[in-house]
Amino acid sequence: MSMVDVTGKPEVFREAVAKGLIRLKKETLGLIKKGCVEKGDVFNVARVAGVLAAKNTSGLIPLCHPLPLTSVSIDLKLVRDGVECVATVRTRAQTGVEMEALVGVAVTLLTVWDMVKQYEKDEGGQYPWTVVEGVRVVSKVKEE
Repeated sequence: MSMVDVTGKPEVFREAVAKGLIRLKKETLGLIKKGCVEKGDVFNVARVAGVLAAKNTSGLIPLCHPLPLTSVSIDLKLVRDGVECVATVRTRAQTGVEMEALVGVAVTLLTVWDMVKQYEKDEGGQYPWTVVEGVRVVSKVKEE
């Protein structure tokens, strides 16, 4: 087992875009929209978490190369049944940034969940409506 050897590969511009969704109750979405979540500004906290996660991907995923990220952006928007996240990650490196984008999305959405979990629980303390789904790479660019 070892990291893929990219020693002979040239550094080139690379970009990956990933997205995902967290489904939430309508009441919870209303609280986010009004800025009434007790823990604070859901979108700002989640964005910071997503950026930090993308920057630390190689420490989380074994055999993932540490990369000098040149840009990480996390976009969040309320949609009909939840919050959608899109992460765009860029670098000039010998390997791509798909994992960084995916980790950024996943941690952003998990942070949204943590920020609103008190509103999502049912009478038994469970989360029957809350789900993170569709986390995937939607595009990647490699410019030689």
